[in-house]
Amino acid sequence: MNATARTLCEAFQTTARRNPDDVALRTPGDAVRITWREYAARVRSLAAGLFALGVRRGDTVAMMLTNRPEFPLVDTAAVHLGAAPFSVYNTFAKEQIEGVLANAKSRVLVTERRFLDRVRAVREASSIEHIVCVDLEGEILTGVMSLDDLELVGAPGFDFDTAWHAVQPSDVLTLIYTSGTTGAPKGVELTHANILAELGALAALLPVRDDEKTISYLPSAHIADRVVCLYMQTFFGICITCVDDLRAIGAALLEVRPTVWGAVPRVWEKLKVGIEARIATAADDATKQTTLWALEVGRRKVRAEQAALRGQGSGPDAALLAEYARADALVLARVRASIGLDAVRWLMCGAAPIGEDVLEFFASIGLPICEVWGMSELSAVATLNPLDRGRIGTVGLPVPGVEVRLAPDGEVLVRGRIVMKGYRGQPRETAETIDGEGWLRTGDIGAFDEAGYLRIIDRKKELIINAAGKNMSPANIEGTLKAASPLIGHAVCIGDRRPYNVALLVLDPDGAAAWAKTNDIIQTDLTSLASHPRLRAHIDAAVACANERLSRVEQIKRYALLTATWDPGSDEVTPTMKLKRRPIADKYAAEIEALYAG
Repeated sequence: MNATARTLCEAFQTTARRNPDDVALRTPGDAVRITWREYAARVRSLAAGLFALGVRRGDTVAMMLTNRPEFPLVDTAAVHLGAAPFSVYNTFAKEQIEGVLANAKSRVLVTERRFLDRVRAVREASSIEHIVCVDLEGEILTGVMSLDDLELVGAPGFDFDTAWHAVQPSDVLTLIYTSGTTGAPKGVELTHANILAELGALAALLPVRDDEKTISYLPSAHIADRVVCLYMQTFFGICITCVDDLRAIGAALLEVRPTVWGAVPRVWEKLKVGIEARIATAADDATKQTTLWALEVGRRKVRAEQAALRGQGSGPDAALLAEYARADALVLARVRASIGLDAVRWLMCGAAPIGEDVLEFFASIGLPICEVWGMSELSAVATLNPLDRGRIGTVGLPVPGVEVRLAPDGEVLVRGRIVMKGYRGQPRETAETIDGEGWLRTGDIGAFDEAGYLRIIDRKKELIINAAGKNMSPANIEGTLKAASPLIGHAVCIGDRRPYNVALLVLDPDGAAAWAKTNDIIQTDLTSLASHPRLRAHIDAAVACANERLSRVEQIKRYALLTATWDPGSDEVTPTMKLKRRPIADKYAAEIEALYAG
């Protein structure tokens, strides 16, 4: 549809003209509903307002917003000026916000009422000259402009069409600030050409129509939401429902019934736990047994398909396919409908490792997940599991136009048009990451299987080398622990330069509550449950089960069961639920040392 577009501005204008009366942006319940015609008109007026505030081609515009329609409106308006809009993680501390703004040198920051105090606190130490608040609702605050006022301010002599026609493919489209798992956030500069190359590659592999529906709920500061929602919308014309609270995603799925959707591993894990909890607590034993039978049939079908992909069989036989058809009609179709994924055409997972058991579970209920791999520096996706031949346990094949190879030490190297322009204001770090031939060092250790599918082993800097010199992947160990019990929400393996491995385990609140109900335990708060003898026995058994699947050197010798909850953007995990290993090691140093004591 936009194969000839040179910039995202051109793609947006083409899309907006194609189906002007279709809904482009909405919120649950249609509290807000914006057509493409309205979208285009507001982009024009917002661009004029930003121009009046001094925003020009090559500038940046900061945004600190939740997932709401104003985000794509302002973002797209800034892009039409040739500026680079970017999002600040809503969970960033004051010092992190100051660092990001200092790097970006933005003069305009667009935010909402809930973040105004934090924004004002950093204003004096930054280059911010104008603060725009999208939800003032008639309130007048000194030094703060409403979004309505921004749309009305205009600029004499401003020519919107001339402005967006002047934007070039090499112009920076956005900055994606890394989430800070390995130090201070760095500003990844992505150009229009980078993102168009990414969208073109995805379009060649994933069928996308202009009547697709999806949900924007992941942080807009993360590359996943930018590409899978905003930029795919611009390119294809899909309808986005904005959900500003991750806890509301379950209800939103049931209302929207998305046709395309992506999630990080923790969201998939929570959905799996929810389905299993409903099965475990079902009052009707016959219904429970029928559901378990259907899941087992689905599991056998998936395993037969996976074996065939690896040349170890011919796939499901006619009898199994017929049994699966019965299971789907009786149970599995209802399971998909119960979570709002009965109309979906493809599903995606990325950003962090996901357990093979989770992928197998969803494939068994008729929801195969297309696992992808990439990073902000690669415009999101560099490898992808094909929809019709995805291999569980791998992150797929390189997308069209992308080369992937391994360095002698196993580090994954990538080259292609999706490789970032560089880190903003950090030429030394850019040169260390991208060599003279254009190969980007990803920091991930990987391996290829016999068919060329890539498997990610772990982050290069996170590999555990124990006191005996043995190399291990903590992510693999942690995934095995979580797969052993739905009660384990997070697992952190410790063992670098240590004589053996230990683990910090965090209870999953939903899984623990469902377990308590099934076992007729009245106390459901995590502190009480964590000390309950029957729950401790369950976790002991789960760790023992996980150890049976690990080599002797990988096994967990001792563990600590924590009663804390690790929410997105907390001290322990990033907004997209990646572990912050260094902060975890510092915060729980006493617990870790206790595990090695004696």
